[in-house]
Amino acid sequence: MVKAHHAHPGTSEMVGQVISRSVSECGLPAGVFALIYGAGAEIGAALVEHPNVKAVGFTGSLAGGRALMQRAAARPEPIPCFMEMSSVNPVVVLPEALRTRGTQIASGLFGSFTLGVGQFCTKPGLVFLPRNAEADALMAELKRQVENGTTAPMLTEGIAGSYRKGVAGRHEHAGVETIAQAARNGAGSNFAEPVLFQIAGADLARNPELAGEVFGPSALVIRYENREELMALVRGLEGQLTATLHGTEADLAANADLVAALERKAGRLIVNGFPTGVEVCHAMVHGGPYPATSDSRATSVGTYSIYRFVRPVCFQDFPQAVLPDELKDANPLGIWRLVDGKFSRDGVTSPA
Repeated sequence: MVKAHHAHPGTSEMVGQVISRSVSECGLPAGVFALIYGAGAEIGAALVEHPNVKAVGFTGSLAGGRALMQRAAARPEPIPCFMEMSSVNPVVVLPEALRTRGTQIASGLFGSFTLGVGQFCTKPGLVFLPRNAEADALMAELKRQVENGTTAPMLTEGIAGSYRKGVAGRHEHAGVETIAQAARNGAGSNFAEPVLFQIAGADLARNPELAGEVFGPSALVIRYENREELMALVRGLEGQLTATLHGTEADLAANADLVAALERKAGRLIVNGFPTGVEVCHAMVHGGPYPATSDSRATSVGTYSIYRFVRPVCFQDFPQAVLPDELKDANPLGIWRLVDGKFSRDGVTSPA
């Protein structure tokens, strides 16, 4: 069962029709997919509390995800919740990469944090840079691109309002410097403009709440003084969907402890790329430690995501005749199976 988003019911209906046709063409039961409409949190809450619902997946705010988790846990029969909620997707630019291709990285960063008006859950919202001339050059290019950026509509007026509130909070904080902001050009109330902020590492350490997510086309650059400060700041981060490193092989070899620290913070580590590219494939992990998700063992994108909605069952000492076809020694379905620790499609001959 899928609850359609009230901001785009028409798009939801078109996608739902495609899925319904696929269900029919694949010969699955007609009720295997259902699309439900309605505004507000009441429908979502009712679905989570319904006794026939056995697991929940959600993408949205931290407050919304926490509310659903609490309802699921309060049921007479608690159920698993896979909540995707909040991530600022840190980017760390290492010395050699900064020296050799800083302006190229700046262009990629701008394109990534403004993609889709900053409404990607993998948008890079934090950028760690040292205080040196190479980083100043990257910032100058990033400033130029932000100032020339365009204003564009966000999905809803509510999302745009939350973005403006987050931006205003950073504008008002004494420790945060506004580096650049694109002109609004008199656009409508649901439009948003790119904004670039900067903060000293020491100020962020004193005010860690400033590293929180601002959903929209903005980024906060953290200027650190030395490597020890960088490591302390990274270790202080919350759980993330992604973490990105820009560096040469020498950079990465010299920063093995940084890679290890980021591995404990994020579900997907990226080198010399940008996190807004998400491929639906076998290797994709779109999850991470709380508050990025409620369960860091799961992914909501990629083929492995189906495991959120299954559970292991063991059939021990059953006669062959009553086993599910998937488990019979003869393998009548001809599927790949793990038999005695080895993958095989052959039938298994039972011992005499």
